[in-house]
Amino acid sequence: MAALQPVRGTHDLLPDAARAHRAVEARAFEVASRFGFGEIMTPIFEFTEVFKRTLGDTSDIVTKEMYTFEDRGGESLTLRPEGTAAIVRAFISGGLAQQVPVKAFYRGPMFRYERPQKGRQRQFHQVGIEILGVEGPAADIEVIACGAHILEALGLGGTVTVELNTLGDVESRAAYRETLVAYLQGRKGELSEDSLTRLEKNPLRILDSKDEGDRAVVAEAPILADSLNDASRDFFARVQEGLAALNVPIEISPRLVRGLDYYTHTAFEFTTTKLGAQGTVLAGGRYDGLVKQMGGPPTPGVGWAAGVERLAMLLADPPPAPRPLAVIPAGAEADTLALTVTDRLRRAGYAVDLGYSGNMGKRMKRANKIAARAAVILGPDEIAAGAATVRDLDSGDQEAVPFDALEGALDRFR
Repeated sequence: MAALQPVRGTHDLLPDAARAHRAVEARAFEVASRFGFGEIMTPIFEFTEVFKRTLGDTSDIVTKEMYTFEDRGGESLTLRPEGTAAIVRAFISGGLAQQVPVKAFYRGPMFRYERPQKGRQRQFHQVGIEILGVEGPAADIEVIACGAHILEALGLGGTVTVELNTLGDVESRAAYRETLVAYLQGRKGELSEDSLTRLEKNPLRILDSKDEGDRAVVAEAPILADSLNDASRDFFARVQEGLAALNVPIEISPRLVRGLDYYTHTAFEFTTTKLGAQGTVLAGGRYDGLVKQMGGPPTPGVGWAAGVERLAMLLADPPPAPRPLAVIPAGAEADTLALTVTDRLRRAGYAVDLGYSGNMGKRMKRANKIAARAAVILGPDEIAAGAATVRDLDSGDQEAVPFDALEGALDRFR
């Protein structure tokens, strides 16, 4: 019988990988907390309409990538492919509109059925932040600055580029839509079947197409900057001024867009050249029309999401495994004492390993294998003297420490 394997596009986070993964999440939350973001935890599945209404019926995510199923009650449910829609749904259903501005941090698994590749799996993890209820560019500046601080805290500040663009306000996008449709109509014969459908329903979605033929057409399309009105240009200028004041370097990327109609003004991505083609590690933008589209009161919003796996791959120095103390009983008469000593040390905040069997030699080999920092040896002589032998496993030095003084004496090995 063949051994069972993980589902394609999923992977186990074994201890070393899990430490890097948790380090990314913990550092992101720590920095976001300094910016005043509080965590919101949403279910990993939602009613399918939450994502269909927000991502658009013609998007690749909705048409090709969502894990959608019918539950036993006949409801259509979907494993969340991204976090913003779930946060906005929680904002609406939780009655948070009366508490704006709401600053939310989230983390957790997301699910998309797509071809697995480096840094991209069918189950992947994200951290993200959202600010709901702030109209002005101050919120855009803050979420970008928070992302920059997080990447700096992870030691990645010098390895990423902030690409920035503006999508303009509703009026500007409407003007651009007309210009774009006129251009695309002239090149219909080069568009994919999916993009021909989008041309009728939501032409801006073509700008997000992954089809190589579509991308060649889009590369020569008019740019949105040429359709901006004065208010949109002023908003974008203020965002750039704020980031410059905070010493966040940016590159203007005029073809960086978001195809959905509820996106407005700022769009941005943090990119790197260290992950090959999958170079985006953090991306976001302003989505002033989303809350209303989901049935809530008109509420501006801006935020971003970052891929935890990709960030973990970039860590120069993944966090090392903690070095425990090893409690080593020598002889059966020390077994009960070893249990009580181990319990006391763990309650005092130490990481402690207590081997389950073996003579002293085997237990010492295990202590070395797990890179224990020190060994607390308990044998007949130690019991008689009322003091453990504490051996520094780096230097080899050892000393006798009374049982009731162990917690303090071992402090240097934390």
